[in-house]
Amino acid sequence: MKVYSEEFKADAVALYLSDPSQTYASVAKDLGVNRETLRLWVRQARAGRSGGQKPDRRREAGAAAIASDAVLEEENRQLRKKVRELEAERDILRRAAKYFAGETNW
Repeated sequence: MKVYSEEFKADAVALYLSDPSQTYASVAKDLGVNRETLRLWVRQARAGRSGGQKPDRRREAGAAAIASDAVLEEENRQLRKKVRELEAERDILRRAAKYFAGETNW
């Protein structure tokens, strides 16, 4: 039995709620989790937010959009940082390749 972090669960729920055209099966397949597991996470999130009341779909969509935007902004920030790291590594490797290519006497 796999154990998923709370952050992963929250991101999965936000992803599902962000687009009304998505199905449990499609989101679960994209994330590599069981459809019923995702459905359970969404039900738990809805129950936790509504305090046991019936959820208002319009309010949920707005909250999910805001949560989804925050998640996307954070992911974009992390990806930009990773791109900068990879570009620096690539530049170092290029300089090393030029150095060693100039050093060889074939």
